[in-house]
Amino acid sequence: MNKKYQLDTEENKLFLNEMRNALLAFGHRFPAPDGSSYYLGDDGTPWKEKNRETWITSRMVHVYSIGTLLGHKEGPELAGAGLKGLTGVLHDKENGGFYAGITADGAILPNKQCYAHAFVILAASSALLAGIPGAKELSDQALTLYDRYFWNDAEGLSCDTWNTEFTILDDYRGLNANMHTVEAFLAVADALGEEKYRTRAGRIIEHVVTWASENHWRIPEHFTKDWIPDLECNRETPDDPFKPFGATPGHGIEWARLILQWAASTFREDTKEFEKFKEISEQLYQRAMNDAWNRDGAPGIVYTTDWDGNPVVHDRMHWTLAEAINTSALLYRKAEKPQYAEDYSKLMEYLDTVVLDHKTGSWFHQLNQKNELIGTVWPGKSDLYHAFQATLIPYLEPDTSIAAAVAKKYA
Repeated sequence: MNKKYQLDTEENKLFLNEMRNALLAFGHRFPAPDGSSYYLGDDGTPWKEKNRETWITSRMVHVYSIGTLLGHKEGPELAGAGLKGLTGVLHDKENGGFYAGITADGAILPNKQCYAHAFVILAASSALLAGIPGAKELSDQALTLYDRYFWNDAEGLSCDTWNTEFTILDDYRGLNANMHTVEAFLAVADALGEEKYRTRAGRIIEHVVTWASENHWRIPEHFTKDWIPDLECNRETPDDPFKPFGATPGHGIEWARLILQWAASTFREDTKEFEKFKEISEQLYQRAMNDAWNRDGAPGIVYTTDWDGNPVVHDRMHWTLAEAINTSALLYRKAEKPQYAEDYSKLMEYLDTVVLDHKTGSWFHQLNQKNELIGTVWPGKSDLYHAFQATLIPYLEPDTSIAAAVAKKYA
């Protein structure tokens, strides 16, 4: 195996560093004049006819805040531009909170999404660590709003979608928003020292572990308002970008990483509690990889499976690969099993030979079953978040969220 793909080699570290710098350069054209984020095309050209969404803007603030911590020259200006959008055109000054986004002609997108608000919190915490002006005010505002409308302390979970005025709550409940809530809460705990958010993350995780263990470690994604799993949701539209039918192996892998991070930051590693959640992370990762990796005669992780682990949507999304790179590395650090280092190497090779766009320095966001470029679900290259994080997380402290770990290691 080429040392370029092997964890803890200088060649691999150099490969990730080169990718990271290329990604940061690729995304420079994301800010619209008002600070909201354009959706980027295949070569990084803004697609100005598409909506400018809050979750994408937040992700770009997060990325360039970390870039700032790493010494990226343009980082402060770009993170500041995106933060301007979050506190300006994307902020609902009348009803509070943040719009889902705005259209190309400036009209607001209806509804208030937990998913988007979780990313605002993540962005604000990263910007705060990077010293971006206005980050603390944004963080305070976003957390207050989230606590009021999205977090349900009695349930230990977050709801999903309100109408724009915060007067009607949709009956749908989902784990995608809760997963990114865990990510955001852990980031807040690390950035602000607010340990109640780490505790909340643990409460969400306990629910997820129960649902996964009762379902052969395939995590239900969609629920009724009473948190009853809806395993048939969107059977007729199985490749939905946010609510696909069936199990999403990439989310199983991502949950495995977040659970491991939470456990490592909550328990001493010589405790039964840590061992319990480490084994749970391994179960989730192994189930997802067994179900999804190279299941149809070609490398790659299929987007979705049915509840028996059979592929439903065979397309490969770049974010699933990024999460598998992250999680295999962290499991190797904590479980010390050669299998995880071997997985990391094969994933890195697949990235370099198939998914990495060597011409632009970015990653292709969607490939079909034959690993050919398509754009039916994710055309273009909307943002840098998943790919960028995968160039850092394998070499950061497993018990710390990414921006705080970068601040600790590089500041």
